[in-house]
Amino acid sequence: MLEKTRGIVVHTVRYGDAGVIADVYTDRFGMLGFIAKPKRARKSAARSLMLSPLAILDIDFDYREGKSLQRAGEVRLAEPYRSLPYQPLKLTIALFLAEFLYHALRNEQANSALFDFLAGSLQWLDRRERGFANFHFALMLRLSRYLGFWPSEREVLPLLRAGEREALPFVLRMDFSSMHLFRLSREQRRRLMQVACEYYRLHLPAFPELKSMDVLREVLA
Repeated sequence: MLEKTRGIVVHTVRYGDAGVIADVYTDRFGMLGFIAKPKRARKSAARSLMLSPLAILDIDFDYREGKSLQRAGEVRLAEPYRSLPYQPLKLTIALFLAEFLYHALRNEQANSALFDFLAGSLQWLDRRERGFANFHFALMLRLSRYLGFWPSEREVLPLLRAGEREALPFVLRMDFSSMHLFRLSREQRRRLMQVACEYYRLHLPAFPELKSMDVLREVLA
């Protein structure tokens, strides 16, 4: 059945000489795997777009229920980025978030409110010129509400060191509009991300150590 959906690219693997397999969180079907294997040069745009981390796409495809991979037809940018793929710090954040979302949303079903939150957040980052060093943590924090496990002090306190517990009520208030007010040292930001990942691991047992974490720490340092 021919379908159309919007999707956010969270993981890609090259397939053969000209193809790509992409995991995409879609607004209508949740997480789907797509294969794009262009037969002609003019169709290579689909492959190129699906290789872009966190690209927001419009995808035409032949939906086959139960199939692990859907064959992508026409692929278009739904919301073109102006700076996210080109500004080094933003690109590093995007690569980290793509890995994070790939694992956090792996079994997530369709949720239009969740999709709109992610797409809107990424567009916000793309437009932001400064004060976005805490964006990834604010997104992880706010995303937990959509996944059904907004942090409670009872769950988070055991993950904290003694000197960190007093700051918890303030940190839980962080959002995109206020995150620039949090002046964090390299160690404080490292600990925030460590605790955030440990908290996700409590609720998503298959959530792994994120390989891109070290690169993000170095860039933010």
